[in-house]
Amino acid sequence: MKEFKDKVAVITGAASGIGRGIARRAAKEGMKVVLADIERDALRKMEEELKKS
Repeated sequence: MKEFKDKVAVITGAASGIGRGIARRAAKEGMKVVLADIERDALRKMEEELKKS
């Protein structure tokens, strides 16, 4: 399996749907994630969720 630890992922639409799932998985795999979304409040919630995990 390919190693993703310490790689960087830029994820658009990260506050919901597929983008949210990708962001969670990327963070779980040890990647540094850059999140973007037009829904600012939802994006902040996602950021807090990832910080806790």
